[in-house]
Amino acid sequence: MPVFTLHDVSIDLPEALATKALSTRLADGSYEADEIAAVMCRVGPGMRVLDLGAGLGVVSVLAARVAGADNVLSVEANPALLPVLRDTFDRNGQGGIRLMHGAVMQGEGGGKAAFQVPRAILGASLARSGAPEDEIVEVPSLGLESLLYDHRPELVMMDIEGAEERLFDQPWNPELRFLVLELHPPRYSDRVIKRIVDCMSDSGLTYDPATSRGRVLGFRRVRRNG
Repeated sequence: MPVFTLHDVSIDLPEALATKALSTRLADGSYEADEIAAVMCRVGPGMRVLDLGAGLGVVSVLAARVAGADNVLSVEANPALLPVLRDTFDRNGQGGIRLMHGAVMQGEGGGKAAFQVPRAILGASLARSGAPEDEIVEVPSLGLESLLYDHRPELVMMDIEGAEERLFDQPWNPELRFLVLELHPPRYSDRVIKRIVDCMSDSGLTYDPATSRGRVLGFRRVRRNG
């Protein structure tokens, strides 16, 4: 299995997942580059971090090195990535990161969700109408509300391939200080982006230029003194 090192994070990538595109991005350092820059900019010691759509675990490991592994909750829906994530955490000395399996939905969750895992692996998402049956698996449904109020994160990193639209119907909890999410064009219309921005505004957060770049959109809590 090929082993890659990204920002001093070692990743042992199974051959079945080592597509040419993914291997190239890991080798040249472009894999999750904007998310990595954001987490390194905003994570502080003792900060509670929620990583939604953890992928290969690089962002979770980098957050844990600063915040402490016991303050990081890593969530991933793709079952093929769970052993990779656990291995990444363990081999980089961050085995204390809590890992949850499931697709993030609005509300309190519970039950199962249809999840599509294409050959590209990292392009997995909640199943859409017309998705090939051989790419669909059932995964646990995790409620956003429960995740936010149980873990009470100060920073949320979000990369869940277009499902974010469903998660911004109501304000998020007041402990949240920073949100960083990756948008996935063309899945996001102007209406969806406005919905996200309006929800964060109602939650007391505003645009964060320090963590926004490319497809990554960042928000920060508005300080009371302006």
